[in-house]
Amino acid sequence: MILQPEEIERESMRIIGENIDSSRALPENLPVIKRVIHATADFDFLHTLTFTPDAVNLAREALRNHAPIITDTLMLASGISKRYGVEIICHVADSDVKDEAKSRKITRSIVSIERSALEYPSAVYAIGNAPTALIRLCELIREGHADPALVVGVPVGFVNVIEAKEMLASLTSTPSIISHGRKGGTTVACAIINAILYGLE
Repeated sequence: MILQPEEIERESMRIIGENIDSSRALPENLPVIKRVIHATADFDFLHTLTFTPDAVNLAREALRNHAPIITDTLMLASGISKRYGVEIICHVADSDVKDEAKSRKITRSIVSIERSALEYPSAVYAIGNAPTALIRLCELIREGHADPALVVGVPVGFVNVIEAKEMLASLTSTPSIISHGRKGGTTVACAIINAILYGLE
């Protein structure tokens, strides 16, 4: 039997719901966790995703008030739903960002985040690939140059990934969603942001 996309998603969510202990998450966080599991088929995220108090609701409030979403990669920007009219910004491929990164001998992700923080200090930030971007954003927050409505800190990999997430977790007054450990990635960041956006309906 061939199922339609909405039927596949509905059945997938039913299976996920039957295989997780929903009591392990607050009701407002559960749709985000389910969306991440749906995108990755990895039930570990029920245990490794952490949310600061009211992070999801604070992000939605900011988005309703026209806060943009800043991403660390163009792939993440392209995967975020456009149907809600939220501005999605990624400077990483800008030619002047490339030139500055080369002259300073740092990553384009760092320069991109610095520029975004200067332009949009209170935006929603989603970082799924570049731990250097997350570390620099945390530094800017500590220095008082950024005050994000939410930081989704879910970079994936082996170098500086855990350290970057621990750095974000130490900023207890900054709303955040973090995937602890090495797992994460653009797919996870996209799933989190889209789940938050879907809740605007």
